[in-house]
Amino acid sequence: MKTQKYAVNQYLIESLLAKVRENEIAIPEIQRPFVWDASQVRDLLDSLYKGYPVGYLIAWRNPDVQLKDGAKASGKMILIDGQQRVTALTAAIIGQQVVNKDYRKVRISIAFNPLEEQFEVSNPAIAKDSVWIADVSTIISGTVDLFDVVEKYLADNPSTDKVKVKTSLLNLTDIAKKQIGLIELDHDLDIETVTEIFIRINSKGTVLSQADFVMSKIAADLRFGGQALRKCIDYFCHLAVAPEFYDQIKEMDSEFAASDYLQKVAWLRSENDNLYDPSYNDLLRVAFTKEFERGKFSDLVSLLSGRNFETKKFEDSIAEASFAKLTAGILDFIKESNFKRFVMIIKSAGFIDDGMIRNRGALNFAYIVYLRLRTQSVQDGKIESLVRRWFVMSVLTGRYSGSAETQFDKDIRQIASDDFEKILSSVEQTELSPTFWELRLVQQLDTSGTGNPYFWVFVAAQIRANDKGFLSKDIAIRELVSHLGDIHHIFPRALLKKAGLPRSQYNQIANYAYTQEEINIKIGSKAPSTYFADIQSQCNGGPLKYGAILDMDLLRANLAANCVPEAIFGMNETGYSEFLQTRRKLMATKIQRYYAKL
Repeated sequence: MKTQKYAVNQYLIESLLAKVRENEIAIPEIQRPFVWDASQVRDLLDSLYKGYPVGYLIAWRNPDVQLKDGAKASGKMILIDGQQRVTALTAAIIGQQVVNKDYRKVRISIAFNPLEEQFEVSNPAIAKDSVWIADVSTIISGTVDLFDVVEKYLADNPSTDKVKVKTSLLNLTDIAKKQIGLIELDHDLDIETVTEIFIRINSKGTVLSQADFVMSKIAADLRFGGQALRKCIDYFCHLAVAPEFYDQIKEMDSEFAASDYLQKVAWLRSENDNLYDPSYNDLLRVAFTKEFERGKFSDLVSLLSGRNFETKKFEDSIAEASFAKLTAGILDFIKESNFKRFVMIIKSAGFIDDGMIRNRGALNFAYIVYLRLRTQSVQDGKIESLVRRWFVMSVLTGRYSGSAETQFDKDIRQIASDDFEKILSSVEQTELSPTFWELRLVQQLDTSGTGNPYFWVFVAAQIRANDKGFLSKDIAIRELVSHLGDIHHIFPRALLKKAGLPRSQYNQIANYAYTQEEINIKIGSKAPSTYFADIQSQCNGGPLKYGAILDMDLLRANLAANCVPEAIFGMNETGYSEFLQTRRKLMATKIQRYYAKL
């Protein structure tokens, strides 16, 4: 029989909030922004007033940590579930400001009508109405004398039922005396179990990940700069998407604005490139893996908690060193020169648009490779080639598509123990053998949908070769991708649907090619044999109908660049299957040649 690894305790709400004020329970400013709207805060108070259950909170007490002098420090509790409810209570009862989803500090005031025993979100109209008490926080928290409140209310509303008012306001003050359940997980639970509980419990609402738990752990730290580091991570990721947010940070967070961190992220205020807009999961993943040479987030939580993996004990010195190491990794990630040079390398591989990158794990590990090679002072030109090859290899093989964390852990341990160039060559021999190029890649191209990563590697190969769009004389695929050119069905979709083919067949990626919108429109639903007859005619002095190609040699070169076999000149829907088979082989060959030149 397994022993229970938690205790269930009941706390008065005022006692719980006292623990929050005293930092015994960690509710950092941005553990997660407060995403409830004011009406949800109102409803929570209404439920407490009426004696309805509001659910259990779940907290984990960090393991006791051994200090340098040999003494032990009791770990603080981190909320695993219930942050929004506790934040709502601190806002409504204590009157604290909360940080909303736009990272602005706001005050949420809840009003109360003693006659109707009704709660409402306070507003200017309510504030002017004497029937309402515009802000209940001072009453529930006991910072004002209830007798004085009752006397003032009766004076402002002389014809009201005095007994009703006194009873309602007395019941209002009782909210602080209501109990709320707190499930406390044992401090000696292993990190993996606590992380799993965190993810499972919270998945009922917002889907959370191990990265969320890591962020909570960082934000709960009060000794080693965790709260400021958490803000740096949050703000960097937000600025990457919304550069205009910089002015808001300076306006609303003077403490952060005065720190060195602001200058570290300030370059993003004028950065509009969106190829790599990292989430905090991406940033943490790269910084942690690169610095600690580990890939599992559960290890990071353990290290930040001070765990000694050999003795199985928790030591203050390890926690301090781990926070310092993680901070160094994060600063390395957000450094302007590192970030921009890495993005430039990815673009030089032909991946010029964020929509082309369908595997964030491949991008993240490529950045790890780049940062590690930079610290090893590898020559710049060699770094560029090695990073491009690792990234494209990862995309082609789906290296981080499955159990990405396990693969990260395996790869970083291998890379840390040997020469990277040697390791990459070994991986290429294993993963990108002649069998891969001649058989497996051709089979992988037998699929549908533009979400497929193999299609985008093919497009990247075309961009790197500066190929022109299908049937275009002057417009390069680079421009078509950058400016939303059409992804054209070489055998038109309407033609194939009419022939009875299902979506999975007419949307085959071997039937796709980037082309100009006007060419796509003019082709319409015509069979290739029909529209190519017109194109051949225009190359021999006939009227211009499609694009601007007027020369057969130029036409053949365009088809070769787009891996379209010349047999298409005479093909209709009956030759579609043959066309796909031939084009897949041509595409695979082009990708192979592209990779060899990376």
